[in-house]
Amino acid sequence: MTEHPTSHEGRQPLAARHQERARPRQQEAQPGAAATAAIPGPSPVPHAAKAPAPDPVPNTVPGADAAGPVADTQTVTRREGDRLRFVGAATRRIARGIDLDEIVLGLCRASVPTFSDAILVYLRDPLPVGDERPVNPFVLRLRRTDRLRLADEESESGPEGERLRLPVTDAQAGLLPAAELCEIQAGGALAEVLRGVRPVFGDSAAARVALPELLGAGRTVPTGHRAILAPLRGRRRVIGAAVFLRGTDRPPFEADDLLVAAQLATHTALGIDKAVLYGREAYIADELQRTMLPDSLPQPTGVRLASRYLPAAETARVGGDWYDAIPLPGSRVALVVGDVMGHSMTSAAIMGQLRTTAQTLAGLDLPPQEVLHHLDEQAQRLGSDRMATCLYAVYDPVAHRITIANAGHPPPVLLHLGGRAEVLRVPPGAPIGVGGVDFEAVELDAPAGATLLLYTDGLVESRMRDVWTGIEILRERLAATAQLTGPDHSPPLEALCDDVLDMLGPGDRDDDIALLAARFDGIAPSDVAYWFLEPEDAAPGRARRLARRALSRWGLDDLSDEVELLVSEVVTNAVRYAERPVTLRLLRTDILRCEVGDDSPQLPRQRRARETDEGGRGLFLVNRLARRWGATRLSTGKVVWFEMTVPGS
Repeated sequence: MTEHPTSHEGRQPLAARHQERARPRQQEAQPGAAATAAIPGPSPVPHAAKAPAPDPVPNTVPGADAAGPVADTQTVTRREGDRLRFVGAATRRIARGIDLDEIVLGLCRASVPTFSDAILVYLRDPLPVGDERPVNPFVLRLRRTDRLRLADEESESGPEGERLRLPVTDAQAGLLPAAELCEIQAGGALAEVLRGVRPVFGDSAAARVALPELLGAGRTVPTGHRAILAPLRGRRRVIGAAVFLRGTDRPPFEADDLLVAAQLATHTALGIDKAVLYGREAYIADELQRTMLPDSLPQPTGVRLASRYLPAAETARVGGDWYDAIPLPGSRVALVVGDVMGHSMTSAAIMGQLRTTAQTLAGLDLPPQEVLHHLDEQAQRLGSDRMATCLYAVYDPVAHRITIANAGHPPPVLLHLGGRAEVLRVPPGAPIGVGGVDFEAVELDAPAGATLLLYTDGLVESRMRDVWTGIEILRERLAATAQLTGPDHSPPLEALCDDVLDMLGPGDRDDDIALLAARFDGIAPSDVAYWFLEPEDAAPGRARRLARRALSRWGLDDLSDEVELLVSEVVTNAVRYAERPVTLRLLRTDILRCEVGDDSPQLPRQRRARETDEGGRGLFLVNRLARRWGATRLSTGKVVWFEMTVPGS
């Protein structure tokens, strides 16, 4: 139960409140005076300055004397105006809530102590979302309680009559005025009241049976206390109930108070409906985006990768940031980071479509600028307002070079081995979706030991700083981190990502963040063997001899028999369809990788050869003897590759 001192917006001065309390007593002494009363708080108590009485919400008491009709009409009009002003202020306070707890809290704070001395709010558990039909039993859970607390409530000297008595008599129940859970029985009194939607007085015939069912066994509204039971109905169904309580020192609820309770309940229920739908949409969008991001990064030869993703703050919700690392033929790897404009489920869905398109284009081994061009066309097909920024880079560990194309994205930062952090000069380009724009690629050195950092603008831009200020802070942070490990050692990749995210301040989480870090190890020239073979019958035999010599030079003679057999089979298949020279390349790292390229786009498929077939068993042998194998279509043909485990690795 939440307790708070008596307070409310728009409070009358203390003297005016004493006059308001005194006025009914004076009128009772004068014959014919209108017997009207406001909804005052508890009786005056010591230290009244610390616990002022609540604002009056007017109530009209039937049976007023006929004398003084003009004064009586003015009083009724004034109090009706006060009532409307209270309802307006209370509904505005409820509407300010964004999530479920804020809306329920707004109802409690608006009601206590101005309208009631205590309130109990029950909500359906679980809350239905949208059009879904609940399949579980109709269960209400006590979500929140508020009550009026007097300044001297904890003082034993305070008179018992000056305290608000909540409907709880069990000492072990503490401040909890009712049971936590209530299962609604079909056809019961409580179910009938909730089905009726309209608030009812606690002393009505229906409520006298329904309230004990709601509050729990043995709990009822104490004698002398007044109550209103108000169902909370959303757009489609009842989602809860609210119980408003008044103590014995306040006038009882009247007919107009039922209208006030109905207004409070309606605005609260509609706000809860909206909050639940909004929360479900945000959850779905967040899950959609997370499932579209890679579960794990590949471990291509010659480069180490690390990544981070942070969702946006609650105020911004989900965005469309993504990252990816795609292995390419020739031990290369494509590094991608992008950001779809906007924060919604639509942004996450567009992100998934663009990421899938980028993976497909990367599989065709297109140049980076061509990949961005096709992404731009895809974004235009999705809609005229579907825009995104993207940076696409291809790293070649053999050449120690990286090719980068940019579409309106923040430039990458390259951290050199000596600790120098450099913002790479890449043509910015236009965002994807603009249309009719050419993209330009640049080729740069990627020295061994350097670290390339790709990121989205959420890391460097916020309400507190612009993009270029954030990029400079990022560059300085990377340089400072590298100094800690010395000039001859690169900082650990995972720790570097964590340190980069630590640069974010409390107000810097306006957007989600995608971060991709690549540590370039490269492949030394001494670990690469490369040949061109003419497409002739003698090519397989020459390929076997070249492979044997390379393995002998590397001290891998134990692999010679298997590698020669597999190289012969793959080269034989390539020579059969090739018209131009066939390429053969061996790469030695922690594994041995063999790549055979030709100009035929037709990919080989493994099939089961019949006993009478003379061929068709080459790929079967490759599949049985190699650690892994595959075939990739290129713009100029294809590459068939296989990998072997290096002894002792």
